[in-house]
Amino acid sequence: MDNERIAELFEALGPVSIRKMFGGKGIYFDGVIVAIVIRGELMLKADAESAPEFEAAGCRQWTYTGSRHGKLVSMPYWSVPDSAIGGRLASHRTASAVLIASRTLARRICLGSARS
Repeated sequence: MDNERIAELFEALGPVSIRKMFGGKGIYFDGVIVAIVIRGELMLKADAESAPEFEAAGCRQWTYTGSRHGKLVSMPYWSVPDSAIGGRLASHRTASAVLIASRTLARRICLGSARS
């Protein structure tokens, strides 16, 4: 996914910055990461409150097997709901949930009480 398409998807939120990370891209809004592109797939960040909504919408959570311990590791990123594909992501209510989740997590980290 190219940067122009990413910016278009998040257009209604406002300008996003895109940085290389993990062999993919990190997508930031207002200095807070809200999504990543990994292996060409856009994945939205969720928290404990919004993750059940992603799951109910049939989204897949990003998981991988840890190389040191061989256990499955679940990351806080979810595939984009089918209902949001094809248009501008920010017009979908999921974009608001992603933004709220990311800001909530950022506040917790800044306050030293991140638990998600």
